[in-house]
Amino acid sequence: MLKIDDYNKIKKNLEQNAIDMYNNPELGDEEFESMKMLVSELEKHNFDVETNIVGRPTAFKAVYDSNKPGPTIAYLAEYDALLGLGHACGHNLIGNMAVGAAILLSEHLETLGGRVMVLGTPAEETNGAKVPMAKEGVFDDVDVALMVHPADESSESGPMLAMDAIQYDFYGKASHAAGAPDEGINALDGVLQLFNGINAIREHLKDDVRIHGIITNGGDAANVTPDHATAQFYIRASEREYLDTVVEKVENIAKGAALMTGATVEISNYELSYDNMVHNEPLSQLFTKHLKKVSPHPVKPKTKSTGSADIGDVSQVVPALHPYVGMNCPGVKFHTNEFREQTITPDGFQALQDAVLALANTGYELLENKEVFDAVVQAFKEAKSNE
Repeated sequence: MLKIDDYNKIKKNLEQNAIDMYNNPELGDEEFESMKMLVSELEKHNFDVETNIVGRPTAFKAVYDSNKPGPTIAYLAEYDALLGLGHACGHNLIGNMAVGAAILLSEHLETLGGRVMVLGTPAEETNGAKVPMAKEGVFDDVDVALMVHPADESSESGPMLAMDAIQYDFYGKASHAAGAPDEGINALDGVLQLFNGINAIREHLKDDVRIHGIITNGGDAANVTPDHATAQFYIRASEREYLDTVVEKVENIAKGAALMTGATVEISNYELSYDNMVHNEPLSQLFTKHLKKVSPHPVKPKTKSTGSADIGDVSQVVPALHPYVGMNCPGVKFHTNEFREQTITPDGFQALQDAVLALANTGYELLENKEVFDAVVQAFKEAKSNE
C-alpha cells in the first residue's frame, strides 16, 4: 500500500500545479495550459498520452501498462474553472488528485499487473466531456473509474441526479406596445406562462425533482412588443426514466404557453444532458476505508444529492466513484470565493494528499484483491439490472 513517503516524492509538483491553475483559471474546453501541466507530469512518469480525444481539444487519455494481465483502473481528472469565479469548485485540486494517484499506483504495476489510466475530462461545469467519452466507447476497456471532489467536509460517494439543460425560445410578432398593441404577439408572455405552468406542477412531482431556470432574453425595449424571448432551465431527477417524464410535462407546458399567447416555441438542449449516478456501495466502502486511514478528518455518510455531474454517464457503463474529501472548512459552499481560496491553503493541500493516497490505495486493492474487485463488479451488474 502507498504511504505518505510515497506521496512526498510528488507533493511539491502537485501543489505547484494546483497553485498555477488557481492563478490561471481556464473555462471549459479552453483548459490548454492546465492540460499541459497534467500531461507533462504524467509523461515524466512514463505514461503514454493521447490528446484531443472525442473531438475535444483539451481532453486526453494517458496510460501506463504493465503488459501483465489485470484490470484497468481509470482516474478522472477535471480542470475547468467557473466564469467569473475561477476555481471555486476546486477543479485545480481534482486534476492533480487524479494524476497523483495514477503516478503512485503505476509504480506498483510490475507487481500487481493490469493498467492505470488517467482521463482528462474537460468542461464538467458546462458541457461535460465524460458524456461523449461514455457514449463513444472510451470506457470500453476500463474496469473501474475513480475520482474525488474537494468539499467543505469529507463524505462518502453517493447518488446524483440526472439532468437536462433545456432552452425554450418563444417567437411572436413585434409591434409598438402603446400605438399598436393589438398587432403584436408577445413572446415574453409565452416565457412568463411557462414559468407559471412549471410552478403549478411542482406540488405534483416527486420530492427529488429540481426545476430552476432564468430568462436570458426578454426583449429589447419596453415600448416594443418582444418578438423573441428565451428561457433556460435545468431539470433534474433521481433517475433518468422519471426525468424524461418530467421533461415531457414541461414541454407540454411550453406548447400550452405558446397556444395561450399566440406565439410559437422551439425547444432545444443548450448543454449536454447528464445521467444519474449509479451508486456502488462496495466501491464506496473501499475508498472510505482507505480515506479514514490517511485523513485527519471524519467522513460523513452519503446523503441525498441535489446535484448533477457528468460522472453519472460514466457510472452507467462502468463501476464509478465520486466521494468528497474535506478541506476543513465546514459550511463553506461550492462556487464561492471562500471555497476557491481554500483550495490553496494548507487545508486544501491536506485534502489533495488525502485524496491521492486514498485513490491510489483503492486502485491498489482493486488490482491486488480479486474478491474485492469481483464484489465491485457484481454490485454494478445488480444496480444496472435493477434499473
